[in-house]
Amino acid sequence: MRLRFVAGEVWNGLRRNSTMALSVALVTFVSLTFVGAAALTQMQVQQLKDAWYGQVEVSIFLCQPGAFEDNCAEGPVTTVQQDEILEVLEEGNVSDLVQSVYVETREEVYENIVEADDTGVYSHVEPEDFAPVLRIKLHDPEQFQVVADATAGLPGVQSVYDQREVFQDLFSLLNSATILAAVLAGVMMLTAVLLITTTIRLSALSRKRETNIMRMVGASRSLIQAPFMLEGAVAATGGAILAIAGLWFAVRYFVEGWLTGSIPWVDYISSDDVWAVAPWLILAAVGLALIASLFTLKRYTRV
Repeated sequence: MRLRFVAGEVWNGLRRNSTMALSVALVTFVSLTFVGAAALTQMQVQQLKDAWYGQVEVSIFLCQPGAFEDNCAEGPVTTVQQDEILEVLEEGNVSDLVQSVYVETREEVYENIVEADDTGVYSHVEPEDFAPVLRIKLHDPEQFQVVADATAGLPGVQSVYDQREVFQDLFSLLNSATILAAVLAGVMMLTAVLLITTTIRLSALSRKRETNIMRMVGASRSLIQAPFMLEGAVAATGGAILAIAGLWFAVRYFVEGWLTGSIPWVDYISSDDVWAVAPWLILAAVGLALIASLFTLKRYTRV
């Protein structure tokens, strides 16, 4: 009986304040779309890091003839210096960070450079003009600086290069997009809370006579407040469902349908990631609505 009464009151409240309820749903839809977009963008960034950082290498360029770096003042790297550098990587205090070391010979360096040269700049060079390059795979690419600090000052080392730098600008851009989406989401969620507060307050004031009668006949506070709280929760949940549908549509047809075909070598997020975020969006919508409703009923209407 109580459940039927509460459901009836919720329906009547939504019907009486349909415009305000629709506004709550739309504002919640926009705010949670930004929240979901921020979460999915961050998931994409992490996915790209997992896929690309695992493939990047740390390159140690050894001193070649004519190098001007201080470490190369004594001339090109010697076999003894190269062995000492390899010993640090394979047996030294950074050996547990190193997955593998590949020595790219001066001949291989020469072939790679000449093959990539379309301008003819390197047409007059010889393999003897280059030095070997050490290509290092790390168990954790984030530990690059530790390896760099351990090797950069060794005799025979010209420079240490981390291939992750190639992706830093892209990841910075994506992280900035995440922050922007999160800020916009915060503003819109604040707007949604204020709108829910106003909606519930107007609804409660319009039914003040009914609530007074219920209080006089002994109805509990929770029974009186439940319809108002559920009104906000239902409207906010509707907005969350719209946000989930919008995010799914964008990922399904823009990411999976277009980007995957246009740039197939990138590991993109999928519709499954949207479904992973969906429960949290619904939970956020319901939680915000219930908290805003409870605050309003307790502070303003004294229900």
